[in-house]
Amino acid sequence: MPSVLPDGEPVPEDGALPPSALDGRADRPLGFYLHVPYCATRCGYCDFNTYTATELRGSGGVLASRDNYAATLADEVRLARKVLGDDPRPVRTVFVGGGTPTLLAAGDLVRMLGAVREEFGLAEDAEVTTEANPESVDPAYLAELREGGFNRISFGMQSARPHVLKVLDRTHTPGRPERCVAEARAAGFEHVNLDLIYGTPGESDDDWRASLDAAIGAGPDHVSAYALIVEEGTGLARRIRRGEVPMTDDDAHADRYLIADTVLAEAGFAWYEVSNWATSEAARCLHNELYWRGADWWGAGPGAHSHVGGVRWWNAKHPGAYAAALAEGRSPGAGRELLTEEDRRVERVLLELRLRDGVPLELLRPAGLAAAGRAVADGLLEEGPYAGGRAVLTLRGRLLADAVVRDLVD
Repeated sequence: MPSVLPDGEPVPEDGALPPSALDGRADRPLGFYLHVPYCATRCGYCDFNTYTATELRGSGGVLASRDNYAATLADEVRLARKVLGDDPRPVRTVFVGGGTPTLLAAGDLVRMLGAVREEFGLAEDAEVTTEANPESVDPAYLAELREGGFNRISFGMQSARPHVLKVLDRTHTPGRPERCVAEARAAGFEHVNLDLIYGTPGESDDDWRASLDAAIGAGPDHVSAYALIVEEGTGLARRIRRGEVPMTDDDAHADRYLIADTVLAEAGFAWYEVSNWATSEAARCLHNELYWRGADWWGAGPGAHSHVGGVRWWNAKHPGAYAAALAEGRSPGAGRELLTEEDRRVERVLLELRLRDGVPLELLRPAGLAAAGRAVADGLLEEGPYAGGRAVLTLRGRLLADAVVRDLVD
């Protein structure tokens, strides 16, 4: 089952935020994340808040149905308008994720986007993204999304090798994600991303190079590459525990990352976040940059997280409980936390250090500044930016980013 929600204080029934959360909001961009919690099958490595039809049967009734999900989510968008009040900001980014958003009809995704447009308005250059399973879209579906206002799409490719996909329990066939890129371009999508995973048990360096070559050859302008994390409670974790498949080690992950950075750079992709590469600044995922830079976003849907002005909250996980709260006129929020100034400082260091332009040294405490100096000497931070007042990871630093950031936040 999906991971457990964090603890927190109760969310008011009307979802109201403290006045401090709304102070200065005109200077912060606003985005929306729309969560679709449905999947046809559960991938063995997945720990996201998603549900198959079997898992929902008998536990959510009509409230958990995919058929009326778009209308339910629109109810939360309307709640967001009440909570945020006379917010002057048009929405800068919308990201539909899951789960498998494209299990819903294209018209449902367009209706969800329409609720955001109607309640808040979209910025003239708004980025509107949906994730997609390659097997759940076709040219007509993609054309309907594009006509409805989507201009960016992210396909889950993971690997080009059948034996790797099998370990991950991925249902698409090799070659289909690449064809989807061509179909999305033909439909008029300006930006296309392919998601890859490295470090799957049984994957070799050659397998990984083949996946990178296939992804690049498809012609996306953005590639995300993530190290496989084996989460407790997943099917893959159980298989590894039983000795059915081996577990890769950190050295293999590091080797694959170095291969990715080299191959992608040679193909014209530049890294702008530790796990993300783009062919131009315009091709970057602006929505994810909202997260990394601590902007405001409202997460609508079961288990979705939100952040506005230093207040973070999360919704009830189960689609039935989520829909029931909205049907009763209540916020679906399950808990929240008010971040202190120190919390927000630490989060800025944690997140911004992962970005290509790094983090200002002025955010570091004396111990963190001393650690930054040592990191420069050790080749983990770049010398030039450090001299100019910023901590920016070197390639070696990216491999050890978690360790570097732990030192800097001390």
